[in-house]
Amino acid sequence: MNLFLQACLLIWILVTLLWVWSIIIKNVSIIDLFWGLSFVIVNAFYVFMSGELNPRKILILVLVSIWGLRLFIYLSIRNIGKGEDFRYQQFRKNYGEDRYWWFSYFQTFLLQGALSLIISLPLLAISTSSKSGELMILDYIAIFVWLIGFVFETIGDFQLARFKRNANNKGKVLNTGLWKYTRHPNYFGDAVVWWAYAIFSIAAGGYWHIIGSFVMTFLLLKVSGVALLEKTLKNDKPAYTEYTRKTSSFFPWFPKS
Repeated sequence: MNLFLQACLLIWILVTLLWVWSIIIKNVSIIDLFWGLSFVIVNAFYVFMSGELNPRKILILVLVSIWGLRLFIYLSIRNIGKGEDFRYQQFRKNYGEDRYWWFSYFQTFLLQGALSLIISLPLLAISTSSKSGELMILDYIAIFVWLIGFVFETIGDFQLARFKRNANNKGKVLNTGLWKYTRHPNYFGDAVVWWAYAIFSIAAGGYWHIIGSFVMTFLLLKVSGVALLEKTLKNDKPAYTEYTRKTSSFFPWFPKS
């Protein structure tokens, strides 16, 4: 609990500094870039502040760092220089420019900071486990699951970025590659990665901590991921409705004829 509270303080300081910076540059979107980094920071804090290193802690340090840094780099390349995300622009319009700077602190920065700490609970369990840190069969299963998720997320993002770079695809729907089998291979991969961390947590004796993986999956499916994006795409791209009839929403499967 002490380690968790210390992590809460660390994240609170970081998101508050980011919030101040967002006021200066008038761009709340910087919190999205911090999302992947927040897990790298929290996990590294847990690993190095929880005592002696062991194989499982070293492995989870490497895997979380690879996942989080890849996400940070991808979002930075995609977003930097393109102005504030349309969601935050709409919030500014709804709340008013004079008030939104304060609302954004609670609605966006503190909320994302709190969510990152809750979602990171499996990582806390791994670092604070009293069980042996030697790898066992569950750890190797978790590595395999992590690889599946990371491949889906990475290749899905790469295929989408390549599709968007082609001006001839404006208004079209990406339905090739992994996107032929699921409408959201990147979100699916993200969820699978976090269930890999849940398996690591169980291997370390942390059972209730996997609530963090449930929360991440719920967010991806019902809040900021699939649900929000589908609503936008159906309004912006007429062809997307036909795409939804043929293609699995989340779990990869063969398209309907």
